Amino acid sequence: QVQLVESGGGLAQAGGSLRLSCAASGRIFSINTMGWYRQAPGKQRELVATATSGTSINYADSVKGRFTISRDNAKNTVYLQMNSLKPEDTAVYYCRVFGVRMDYWGKGTLVTVSS
Repeated sequence: QVQLVESGGGLAQAGGSLRLSCAASGRIFSINTMGWYRQAPGKQRELVATATSGTSINYADSVKGRFTISRDNAKNTVYLQMNSLKPEDTAVYYCRVFGVRMDYWGKGTLVTVSS
């Protein structure tokens, strides 16, 4: 089992910044990829950014240049620095970790961006 604790969501104005954190505990040795997904009201959940245990990082086109994902492997934590926020970034953001025969999601943290 892997437990995920997310933090950092909240309200921001357009153009502002927020930083999300997701700390993993439990069977963390099986984790290969840590990432963030989001689901806006009435829309499907979508990938925001992922980072593998190596150096591979992937971003959705809609956040490239504005969001930065990073990992602290010593703390088993993944971060999402969100800059230049837009109202369309409003969503519930979910942390996800997966690897060999394992795939876990956090409960989600709400990010609201006002215009």
